[in-house]
Amino acid sequence: MRLTTLLTLPRVLRHSDATGAGLPPDEAVVLDAPDPSLRVALAAAAAGDHAPAAGLLAATREHAQWERRDACVSRLARASLHHPGWLDSWLEESPEDPDAVLVKADQYLCQAWQIRTGARAEDIEAGQFRAFHAVLRDAVPVISAAAGLNPGDPVPWRIALTQARGIQAPREVFDTCLAEANARDPHHEGCHAQALQYLCAKWYGSHEEMFAFAERAADQAPPGSRLHALPLQAVVEYLISDEETPGPGPYTARAEAAVARAQALSDSYAPGDREAAGFRNHLALVLWSMRRHEEALAAFRSIGVHATTFPWAYFGEARAEFLEARAGTRVELATRTPFFRPSPGPPATGAPDWERELAPRSVAIASTGPAEVAQAALVCGHSLRTAPAGSHHTYVETVPDPVRGRRALLLPTDPLTSAAGNFTTAEDWPALVLHRTPERSAFTLVHRGRKVTDHTWEIAAPATGHAEATATATALARFYGLSDPRPLTHVLRAAGDPARHQDELVAALGLPPPPPGYGGEQEVLAGLPGARVLARRGFLAGMRATMTTKDGVHPKAPAPDGPHPARWWVLRTAALLLFTAAAAYAWWTPGIGWFRSTVPSAVALYYAAGLLRALRRRPVSSSPPPAAS
Repeated sequence: MRLTTLLTLPRVLRHSDATGAGLPPDEAVVLDAPDPSLRVALAAAAAGDHAPAAGLLAATREHAQWERRDACVSRLARASLHHPGWLDSWLEESPEDPDAVLVKADQYLCQAWQIRTGARAEDIEAGQFRAFHAVLRDAVPVISAAAGLNPGDPVPWRIALTQARGIQAPREVFDTCLAEANARDPHHEGCHAQALQYLCAKWYGSHEEMFAFAERAADQAPPGSRLHALPLQAVVEYLISDEETPGPGPYTARAEAAVARAQALSDSYAPGDREAAGFRNHLALVLWSMRRHEEALAAFRSIGVHATTFPWAYFGEARAEFLEARAGTRVELATRTPFFRPSPGPPATGAPDWERELAPRSVAIASTGPAEVAQAALVCGHSLRTAPAGSHHTYVETVPDPVRGRRALLLPTDPLTSAAGNFTTAEDWPALVLHRTPERSAFTLVHRGRKVTDHTWEIAAPATGHAEATATATALARFYGLSDPRPLTHVLRAAGDPARHQDELVAALGLPPPPPGYGGEQEVLAGLPGARVLARRGFLAGMRATMTTKDGVHPKAPAPDGPHPARWWVLRTAALLLFTAAAAYAWWTPGIGWFRSTVPSAVALYYAAGLLRALRRRPVSSSPPPAAS
């Protein structure tokens, strides 16, 4: 076991970076990302304006876009729980508006499930159940009104199906609601998904009834319909149920068929397509649970930045669970790939959308001068660009390396945060790392190599709790010498415009504003006066530069690698043979402990990596170039 573990680490170091090619960085992944028009409506609703939401839902009603209407209503209803004023004013202005009444009906269900939570029935208190059922009963006249104001709309019946499940309605009521939904749209994904929940074993059905319903709906669905992936939801529900049999068990064949059907459906959508995100997240989870890691990684690539709440919320915080499963898939695939086999790579499908538009824009503001930052960052493992930000601060951003350093493979996914954690390790000054995507803005405060605090603003996300915002504001005020943290608390609790709130926080801390172009282009410091690049160095070269560079002086650029003399090759080849023999003897001798066996193995791997790197950089021909005329 010791030798197997030792041999696995080089595989991870060699292949994990390649298995991550084509995957967006963690900071770009957004949970349930809205499309541009819904994003505008959510931001306006958070500011108290219902007009964009009214226009959006009116368009979905007029064009009978029932699937899109369902998704928009759900997001707006959840947003209204945290910012209710816009919906109240809309209903006061137009009490018979079918769109406003529909959002209000769904708001009742969101409020009810917020009371109940997603815990199992045995873990919920009796008082929670009473409040849960009371809100669901209050929703009945509003659901009926929504259905009557727009008779051809299936969305009120999706809400009715959810209400029937929560209120423990008998099967006759469920069958009536489902029949009404099918009469308006026989292939509505949301209605079928709610019906499947009613029929699963944890509610009022059984595994057999659930699978039969899902497979029947998929068989009857037209080509391209997302209902072809409905059996995959049944597989997920079965996998999370309390079954003693590991894996799909008696439903193995049906699970395999569901996966094949979902993969065929996924192939008909473009990579990163928002419309396919729901069933692709289910597909990635099922493939990962089946230990089909190569196919699971392909599913994660097709998802791009569009993580969804379900199915990941079954296991914890949805976004964190998604990222953990994705990272685990990469590592597992790397450990199964032999060291000398070529690393698996993504299909050649061109640059994904996230790479052009949704990749996070990151910049750090260090509270010291550029020379001090450069000296502190000599061993951070990344190439950086610095630029003066006023007289006492420095902008810092990462510069992409053609070949990623080996030490960077062991660092966190976000290179700028890990670099800031490195170059602040022995320093008294902090660094504020800013991240921005179209959906969210965030910051991380780093001091002495550790994260002090962080915060994220997201469009349509609820306001941060007062206690959490106060604790974050107090930490920020302490590091930036502010006597009153209350203005910071106000900014941290703001919602609706993440980019503006991030700029307001930077101003409130007394820091220089983010550099021009931040949030647009990836590298924004190149055009600033005094910008300089700190090239990535190896660990020993960085230590040597640290000890030889005078205080207050920007380190010199490392000299380019030249050809090694014959003596260099002879000594390192001899050392590799010596330590390889010592390692082999140590591992196969019972009396030698693991530590003394590991040391010569690590040294042998070090020399082998150095020789391999030198061979790759060695010129093909040793003859001198022709003289220039």
